[in-house]
Amino acid sequence: MIQVEVQYATSADGIPCEDTFRSWVGKVEVESTQEVALRIVDEAEMTQLNQQYRKKSGVTNVLSFPAELPDGVDVPFLGDIIICAPVVAREAADQGKLLDSHWAHMVVHGILHLQGYDHIDDAEAEQMESLEIKIMHLLGFANPYV
Repeated sequence: MIQVEVQYATSADGIPCEDTFRSWVGKVEVESTQEVALRIVDEAEMTQLNQQYRKKSGVTNVLSFPAELPDGVDVPFLGDIIICAPVVAREAADQGKLLDSHWAHMVVHGILHLQGYDHIDDAEAEQMESLEIKIMHLLGFANPYV
């Protein structure tokens, strides 16, 4: 089970409520109880974070920061997920996706990154995308890659 703290740092339209975010996160399997911070931001904050932590200019849809705890610190914190509301809305419209479906996909994608999944090479991408598709179906949404 994953406990979620939701932080709204933007008042953009179409952002799901805390209960919706929690229900989506709850469908992702974890080995033990974990905590996640989910922050919803605007383009300015996401651009700054993308530059600071990934050394990439411009805005992105989702960033994940796995918890890096010092030795001896045993707290159930999985990490932080940052999602850019305007980018999610724009991508959903451009890709002809339901807005809630795209939001759910960004949440699932972020949680999987926190668990160590990645899409750097084709084999990793295939494994991660397969899990995303499975979880999205559990949530009642279509394959996000179609």
